[in-house]
Amino acid sequence: MLVALEAGGFHRGLALLLLYPLILLLALGNNRDLAMRAMACVAFCGLRARSFRAGRAVLPRWLLEDAAAEALDVVARLAGGGGSDVGSERKKKVVLWASAMPRVMVEPFLREYLLVPAGEVVAAREMRTVCGFYTGLMDDDEFSKTIVSELRKKKRKEAGGCDDDDDNDVVGFSGGGSMDFLRTPIASICKVKRNGFINQCKHTKPMHENWRRDSDDMHAFYLTSVISLVTAQDVYVVSAEEQSKWRRLARSAYPRRRPLVFHDGRLAFLPTPSATLAMYTWLPLGAVLSLLRLGASLTLPYRLATLLHAATGQSWRLRGSLPPRHVTSSGDGGQLYACNHRTLIDPVYVSIALDRPVRAVSYSLSRVSDFLSPIGPTVHLARDRAQDGAAMARLLASGARVVVCPEGTTCREPYLLRFSPLFAELAGGENGNGVVPVALAVETSMFYGTTAGGWKGVDPFYYLANPRMCYTVEFLDRVDTAEVREGKVASTDVANRVQRDIAEALGYECTMLTRRDKYRVLAGNDGTG
Repeated sequence: MLVALEAGGFHRGLALLLLYPLILLLALGNNRDLAMRAMACVAFCGLRARSFRAGRAVLPRWLLEDAAAEALDVVARLAGGGGSDVGSERKKKVVLWASAMPRVMVEPFLREYLLVPAGEVVAAREMRTVCGFYTGLMDDDEFSKTIVSELRKKKRKEAGGCDDDDDNDVVGFSGGGSMDFLRTPIASICKVKRNGFINQCKHTKPMHENWRRDSDDMHAFYLTSVISLVTAQDVYVVSAEEQSKWRRLARSAYPRRRPLVFHDGRLAFLPTPSATLAMYTWLPLGAVLSLLRLGASLTLPYRLATLLHAATGQSWRLRGSLPPRHVTSSGDGGQLYACNHRTLIDPVYVSIALDRPVRAVSYSLSRVSDFLSPIGPTVHLARDRAQDGAAMARLLASGARVVVCPEGTTCREPYLLRFSPLFAELAGGENGNGVVPVALAVETSMFYGTTAGGWKGVDPFYYLANPRMCYTVEFLDRVDTAEVREGKVASTDVANRVQRDIAEALGYECTMLTRRDKYRVLAGNDGTG
């Protein structure tokens, strides 16, 4: 469903939702493979293969949230070369990761977030393509035979070229929630059959579920799967009792080598069948409500508009107090506010909190969003240091309250991207009164109001179509930037201090990642187009 909605659109998601009763009957009737093929057909048919990025930009966030802690424990043991005996050489292992889902959905997650090495095999079915478009059909027979051949070559190589590979294990992580893995040609490389029967052993330690904990649900509909462990002699099958003891993977336990900083997609919820039905029921009302909220913002004063917004579920709150007014000897100079970037309407809520008009500066804003801005036209930056600095200096010289987001792009997760030091240099100029850090947090219930790979012109409508959303605004202590003007402190040091202050107020983590890093991960470009 995630692929259908995020890559195919609402019409494709609706088609899959209408087919859900049939798909569920197929799954309950022990036809899970047919159910998976039907869902893949609806989700992928007609999508352009070259531009498909949901497997890397959208799915990892949901797969990590549904992972069990036992999953990473097993991964860590395999990565550490477990399986050795005291006084003997370490036993070699050939690791096979198998999934019933298409490869384009699972391999990016396994490689980039579970850190599956390049030497390990990810065995999943390929989606057939014609003229660069997915047909919706999965091709697994020839692919499985190729995987078997590659594994056998690797085992012979590990065994020193001998055919006797009893000292080598093939550890397979398979999907499907049952013994379906053993019916595939891939399973023939694992030494699981002896004397015509399968030796099934109940593992004494809890195994793991790589994607979702609830084994009684329709796993394939959620694009999830249960994991079994296949070793040299035995097949370990997860029992319902073991599943009940699984622990959901906490965010603090996410792989540190590749934290989940960026993700894309419009949905702010996991599209289970019931949640997806609720979304489609809400959509007509949400579309009308977004227009009413936007109209109120454009025509009514802030105080009246915020009352109407609160009555419809769009609220905000001020944490702490407003910053004191700063007056220089030459009069009321301009004031620079530096905030973290959550959505394109961050400056609007800074203006609402101050109850004063502000001027916003931005690197990229669609013409639609600029036209609909309730705080007036946005000053567009050109990514030229001298030109951008001169534009912001003119605003400060005119006494304007200027809101800038030094990250240069939005970030949904509890991380702050690197702050550009340009704002610190301007705030320390002759027209600056220092900089006021502003910590912003936003909560949405159904849709994200930002995108990296989609059309940015509809960003405000997605945000305003949420049933409930809330902005939290907190003004921090003003940071004196006079020493930057005097050359005693580098502007980068001030920028890093402001970043740390905002991160501490929000409980976020600072990073050195930039706008380019985000767009390379999510959109495959550097974000300058």
